[in-house]
Amino acid sequence: YCTERLRRIRANGERQELPCVKEIKAATTKEPLDVTVTVMDGRSITLPLDSASNSAEVCEAVADNIGLRDTYGFSLYISVFEKIWSLGSCETHVLDAVSQCEQEMRRQGKHEKDAPWSLSLRKELFTPWHDCSRDEISTDLIYRQIIQGVKSEGYTSEKVRRRGEKLSELNMASRHYYIRFGSVYNKDNVQKVVNECIPTPLIENKSMTKWVQLISAAHLQGPYANGEHTSESVKGELVDSAQRSWPIYFSRFYEVTMMSGPHLPKDRFFVAVNWSGVFFMDGQDKTLLELPYLEVKEVRLIRYGELAGALCLLWFSRMPVNKVRDSEHVALQDRSPEHTCEVVSFNLSGVNTYSLASLFGPPSGDPKFLVCKRGDLLLVEKDEDYPPKDNLIRATNQRTSNSGAVYTDAVQFLPTLSKPSDEMLVESLFSCKDVGRQGASRVVSREKLWACSKELLKQPLMKNLARHSDLSNMACNYMGDYPIKQARSPLELIDQIFGPATKHEALQDEIYCQIMKQMTGNNNRLSLERGWQLMWLCTGLFPPTHSLMRHTQRFMESRPREHLSFDCLQRLNGMLSKDPRKLPPHMVEVDAIQQNSTQIFHKVHFPNDTDDIFEVTSTTTIKELCGTIASLLRLSSGHASLLFDMCAFNSKVTSIEEEKYFFDSLRQTSDTPKKARKGKEGAPTNTPYLVIFRRKLWFNVTPGKDLIADLTFHFPQEQPKYLRGYHNCTKEDMITLAGLLFRTQVDSDRSQFVMIPKMLKSLVPADQIKLMSPEEWKKHIISSYNKQSGITVDEAKIAFLKVISSWPTFGCAFFEVKQTCESSYPNTVLIVVSKQGVSLIDPKTKVCTTKGVSFQMTIRTLVKSITFTCETPQVSAFLSSYIYRVQIFPAAEESEVIIEPLKTLHMSLSSLIEKYFI
Repeated sequence: YCTERLRRIRANGERQELPCVKEIKAATTKEPLDVTVTVMDGRSITLPLDSASNSAEVCEAVADNIGLRDTYGFSLYISVFEKIWSLGSCETHVLDAVSQCEQEMRRQGKHEKDAPWSLSLRKELFTPWHDCSRDEISTDLIYRQIIQGVKSEGYTSEKVRRRGEKLSELNMASRHYYIRFGSVYNKDNVQKVVNECIPTPLIENKSMTKWVQLISAAHLQGPYANGEHTSESVKGELVDSAQRSWPIYFSRFYEVTMMSGPHLPKDRFFVAVNWSGVFFMDGQDKTLLELPYLEVKEVRLIRYGELAGALCLLWFSRMPVNKVRDSEHVALQDRSPEHTCEVVSFNLSGVNTYSLASLFGPPSGDPKFLVCKRGDLLLVEKDEDYPPKDNLIRATNQRTSNSGAVYTDAVQFLPTLSKPSDEMLVESLFSCKDVGRQGASRVVSREKLWACSKELLKQPLMKNLARHSDLSNMACNYMGDYPIKQARSPLELIDQIFGPATKHEALQDEIYCQIMKQMTGNNNRLSLERGWQLMWLCTGLFPPTHSLMRHTQRFMESRPREHLSFDCLQRLNGMLSKDPRKLPPHMVEVDAIQQNSTQIFHKVHFPNDTDDIFEVTSTTTIKELCGTIASLLRLSSGHASLLFDMCAFNSKVTSIEEEKYFFDSLRQTSDTPKKARKGKEGAPTNTPYLVIFRRKLWFNVTPGKDLIADLTFHFPQEQPKYLRGYHNCTKEDMITLAGLLFRTQVDSDRSQFVMIPKMLKSLVPADQIKLMSPEEWKKHIISSYNKQSGITVDEAKIAFLKVISSWPTFGCAFFEVKQTCESSYPNTVLIVVSKQGVSLIDPKTKVCTTKGVSFQMTIRTLVKSITFTCETPQVSAFLSSYIYRVQIFPAAEESEVIIEPLKTLHMSLSSLIEKYFI
């Protein structure tokens, strides 16, 4: 049993999803796994499946069962609730799709076994040369699918119908009547037709009586009243009409990313491939670009090493007649470029009924050859006298009406079943023009200026730098083509190359040009590899200017065999919508690309002493990373990613600004200047650091509402504040909390009671330990512990939070500072920052000394202003963060209490924020 399953999965490829409930049950009992597939005529076909069954096998089995011969374009569909999607007729595993339906049930909080999925066979795609007379069963199924689709309003959107063509409901209903009931008129039958193929909203708008009148008139006055047509021929007419009118409804859709091509409103969109051409759709039924097959010159699959392929479509430019331009192209990347390429190529191969002569006259005057001039339009004919191996075809010259043989390499085939327009003929003729020798020699001579050289540049490549010697002298070489006197680390070299360019925009194009120059005609594999590594780093820092962008894109596109070219192109296009980086690459980026890895993972630590690995890119912002982490942790707090904070820890904890790029922020916090001789600052060096994700702003925190946030952040962040003695609490509260903290450390192990005197520092605030003797503390803590019996460690942590959440200082940020300017205040005070504002607290009495509404090296009360100097750099960032959040969420965050004082506070913080940051 297992051997057969292994053979099947090896034959059909590995699965992408976990087993579904039905196949687990079948595997347990070793019984056949049967599924039912519905076809459009109402029949239900029961088929046996196994874990490796794919959609191609199911489609073939259904076709054999119902006698379907013309199977092209029929696909297996799966539906659950209101959603339906195509599994195609390919290697897609059917039970993977079932597993996805069960996952949807889990997301809705329901049981997987109750997933209401169903399978059906439907027409998805037409060929341009579809012939309804080939297979009556195929035509009948398509006809029934169209009728059902119109009734359910699946085929009614005017946005996607071709201009000038409309398959009206009235026209369709008239044909449907004739197919069902023949030419004999019957009013009751007309009403049945209305119920079967007119959408319910349209019936309600016009009334049943009106529709009966309209369809009756259309039938009695139409071409089918005389009964001369057969039912099958009318079905064929209806199907042909639907194919012409609704190409988008009979398309195969692919979600793609455009790597290069014409300027479109977005780079990510859907491509619809159908019988008439290739459509670029924005996902909202809006067509961004339409390419009829007549405009498509070539389609090919471009490979980028081991990475995913990109589908490259080449087509003739749309332009006024007699204005010659080279043909343009568009390069697309999707999950299955092979499928896209296969469908487009198949349609192109079958529509070459016309060709364009590209040579003069017949060879050697042979009379069997067709006489034609360059540019003549030829109609290709099928002739068995000329087999494909002879590279000959029979064609008729549309100018002279003469027929004869033509060599296939002497013509340019046009992918069309109908005669092309004169404008397209002109474009096609000029698109295959020969390049003159003189022009080619000029290209070669110019190429030498852009070839790899081992000599240092004596002047910049960009003309705009010639007048700025200070900038032009900053260019350097890292590719190993020129020796350097002293060995330097990769980070030093990277900083020397990219450091000036991140500060001076004028140098950015120069960097791109020099890298491309050194990779042109370079036969040194090591040098070339370093060049692509530099290009990869560069495309994650800043894009070239608009004038250089197109050349840079084509440079990468023209080198598909280089495994980094595809990723560089993606990064380059991604930078177009982003701000440039402010600092050179971080050592983590340099290490990754030196290992030929284009994926970067970074460890993030959490307050509960756990950590996890997250993928980041060169342009990941702190805000994006916070959002990713909050989403993966499934934090239920409102605006979760905005209320949390990333900070880096080396010698001190430093908060990272959320709008900045992750790696720019790390360079600011983790780089320390390297002291050279005579005390001068040299290149920066990386010092060990940790990236920490913690809660920063404490809006609407209710313990027990979000258990993940409570256990991961709230408890481990609040427990140290409590033990440092920052809160003002009663003796009874301290005893209760000590019992809870003891349970969090020992759980239900009562043998640890004897250790309580030694554990007091982790149970009682530091300044309150001497309130009682160790033995008295032990007695009270044991009593508190016994009262809480039966709760778990996690429940004890939540209980701890619930007690302290009622205190006014819960969730506050505390800063111990020394002051020397106000004699009436203690030498050491606590600055407390919360959503209510700023307070000063005496650390001994825990009494609030004053509350301020401004903070610019002074504390101002309502009575007087006190000049106040603090020895801390950590207050202003918290204040500005609270101000920012209150302005974003005033309704959700008690705006009537907070927003007015904090607005005033923000005005007086501006100078301080520029100087200090956490």
